[in-house]
Amino acid sequence: MKKLLLAEDDFDFAAILKQYLELHQFEVICAENGEIALDYFKNQTFDICVFDVMMPKMDGFSLAEKIITINPEIPFVFLTARKLKEDKIIGLKLGADDYIIKPFEVDELVLRLQNILKRIEQKRSLDGNNIIEIGSYIFDNERLTLNNKNHVQQLTEMEASLIEYLYLNHNQLLKRDQILMSVWKKDDYFSGRSMDVFISRLRKYFNSDPKISIESVRNIGLEFKIIP
Repeated sequence: MKKLLLAEDDFDFAAILKQYLELHQFEVICAENGEIALDYFKNQTFDICVFDVMMPKMDGFSLAEKIITINPEIPFVFLTARKLKEDKIIGLKLGADDYIIKPFEVDELVLRLQNILKRIEQKRSLDGNNIIEIGSYIFDNERLTLNNKNHVQQLTEMEASLIEYLYLNHNQLLKRDQILMSVWKKDDYFSGRSMDVFISRLRKYFNSDPKISIESVRNIGLEFKIIP
């Protein structure tokens, strides 16, 4: 059971989320504002956090800034009714693992949280291990190579970073801004065009294995598919 810190000032909404998350094997600690949430975080250990952006006393962005000084590795997700792109960029720049616009289906939140935790477990299992098997390919993140049978493709550092990120999130729909902020550390026109070029290269690198594909979803993002 994973322990989750939920900071949400809407009591009824928080109660619904808590009940539903507990049905999916989360232990949920609720806080009605950012100050209370920060106090809980200082005195307890959590696996993941969910913060509403607009809260009294301390908003979600300020709360996130404070908790990452305590534990830089903690994964966190923002919930908000605000749809401004600038707000989303602020959240992702802070290191948020996701940014979910209200209203949303609770099933979607649960799935995203489970995917984040799964990715973290995969990354931990890879720490210290630079060799990753991706289908019929061998990816070496230290030597920056992608090996398939008799062909060795030398990679740039950016290509290697993108492959690692896609692999850790394979078989999941990834939004463009998530990829840009995670790999390029910014979301602007030129970074977006650069990402398109790199994705095109990776498609060519992986084209000899029919069980691997990078599929674009119009106006949303893409999915790095690996068929077992």
